[in-house]
Amino acid sequence: MSADGALEPLPFDVDLGPELEAAMAEQRAEVEAIADGPWPPAFDDTIAALERSGQRLHVAERVFGDASNTRATPETSALEAEMLPRLAAHHDAIGLDPRVFARIADLVARRGTLGLDPEQDAVLDRYHRDLVRAGATLDTDRQARLRAINARLSSLEATYRANLREESAALSVRVGDAAGLDGLPGPLVEAAARAAREDGVDGHVLRLGLSSAQPVLEHLHDRALRERVHHASVARGRRGGRHDNRAVVCEITALRAERAGLLGFASHAEFELEAQTAGSVAAVMDMLAEVGAAAAAAARAEGARHEAALHADGHPGPLEPWDWPYYAARERRDRHAVDEARLPEYFALDAVVRDGLFSVANDLYGLTFTARDDLPRPHPDVRVWSVADADGPARGELYVDPFMRDGKSGGAWMDAYAEPAPLVGRRPRVVIVLNATPPADGAPALLTPLDVRILFHEFGHALHMLLSDVAYPRVAGINVASDVVEFPSKLHETLAFHPAVLPRYARHHETGAAPTAAEAAALAAYERDSAAYNSTRGAASSLIDQAWHGLAPGASVEPAGLDAFEDGVLEAHGIALRAVGTNNRSTFFPHVFSGHYAGTHYSYLWSAMLEAAARQWMDEEGGLTRAAGRRLRDELLSRGAVVDPLAALRAITGREPSVGPMLEQRGLA
Repeated sequence: MSADGALEPLPFDVDLGPELEAAMAEQRAEVEAIADGPWPPAFDDTIAALERSGQRLHVAERVFGDASNTRATPETSALEAEMLPRLAAHHDAIGLDPRVFARIADLVARRGTLGLDPEQDAVLDRYHRDLVRAGATLDTDRQARLRAINARLSSLEATYRANLREESAALSVRVGDAAGLDGLPGPLVEAAARAAREDGVDGHVLRLGLSSAQPVLEHLHDRALRERVHHASVARGRRGGRHDNRAVVCEITALRAERAGLLGFASHAEFELEAQTAGSVAAVMDMLAEVGAAAAAAARAEGARHEAALHADGHPGPLEPWDWPYYAARERRDRHAVDEARLPEYFALDAVVRDGLFSVANDLYGLTFTARDDLPRPHPDVRVWSVADADGPARGELYVDPFMRDGKSGGAWMDAYAEPAPLVGRRPRVVIVLNATPPADGAPALLTPLDVRILFHEFGHALHMLLSDVAYPRVAGINVASDVVEFPSKLHETLAFHPAVLPRYARHHETGAAPTAAEAAALAAYERDSAAYNSTRGAASSLIDQAWHGLAPGASVEPAGLDAFEDGVLEAHGIALRAVGTNNRSTFFPHVFSGHYAGTHYSYLWSAMLEAAARQWMDEEGGLTRAAGRRLRDELLSRGAVVDPLAALRAITGREPSVGPMLEQRGLA
């Protein structure tokens, strides 16, 4: 931060290899000084000093990660393969330094005499817990094996991401006859034509944008083309060749299980659950069983309707995974009497951001957003805003990277170029990444209803960062238990089509007209209309995650048996529904195999349970009021891991979160 309080420009143009090297060296020197510090240790010369260390590396790693995920080139992929194992070794060297751990253990032993405030106590506890879980108490031989595992895992996860990018690009579906695109909305047809031009081929090309769903399946009348798109999507990483992810998945899960065993756990899932609010694998499996049973029962009934519609269209076969999205969308259109293909015309990107996201954040939390076209950006598509409280103090910066492009990983996420750290004067600089269809030249950028929901979801994560007031970065912002980190995102996602929010930003991009009452009702009803399908798939994905990460140390699955292993999991739990299919086969399941949700993918359903309790409370309190936002902000969102999030939510809502209200909200009770 400069002398006038402005944030330093982010180093998007820096040569990342030398920058990472210099930043690691800088932190090594800082940690060496901490390790050799005076004895007995004090909180400030140990914990606070560790929190102050590595500021340059903190930013460099995040800019590096952003480049790898949103602007990948052969050069960035090669640098990732080289640097990720070295970065893992660097962090292990700090976490497993016996001198550092001895200082922290001594502070823990004397914590009652140190006069710590709640934040200091929380960060001391987190450091000690994290280092024990990282292997600080293991003997030398086991630590050596742990370091080797971590280095190998970082390399495998980079390989997994690179393979998935390559497979998604290679399996794009070429359409020679434009008649096959009948039913596809105009902007998606134009995007397919542009993709063909970029590939230097005639006709149209359908990109595989999302890892878990292909929205074109809702629109294409041509059943054979829908089947091609589906098969291309689920073939990623499991069709042989140099980018096959099956062996990568099997090695990742075996190494994670071995690491858990070294640390004294029966499985990686058990290791992860120790640090979550769910508390145990049994509690997670009970929740997944309850949700899965309710969702699958509803899906069977819905599937019978769709199969009847399929037969009425003259197709004698059973309903297939490439049919469900199409017939579900048609049923929604008939139920609500709306043309869903026209709905994006109401969702101009700028209006959704300005009058939707920012308006909600101002109403609830008093935040203001100012466009900053003067700031450096990693790509011309990216927009930047400075964020401040209503009474003036700056809170950070928000970057939005909205469009699909070559070199960008599929899906959507929130990340940070800098996490909140008032201790060192660091304000959060968060980035929301989407893969919306880019507009044609001169046309407005329009979002689909799915894009809008995703944008509100990721904005919830961004607010969790921007509202943080905890001094110590290790327990600030989203550095909370994984199974509650999705609570703010789920909560804000449900506000996207809330009756008090939709009219603020939904205007026809040409006429300015608001959606009709029927269109607004259709948007508001989407979650219930799609609950059986989405909840069955969500439970299936989480059960697959639990099965892989429930493997005991020494257990493994052969690559050739990967599909049978996953099919067996779904059969055993009664949710192997042919027409629903599986949206997250492990070979294209980046949240779990190259992200932060290994063993904790259930977090989405767990957090939806918390969100249902919060929504009931907000409705009772009068909706989107500043008073409701102040309580959420002051007692939960701003407090990171300093407070118990479940206890805070119980105190705010007066409710014990449970599965029942979530199922009722989704129409599955």
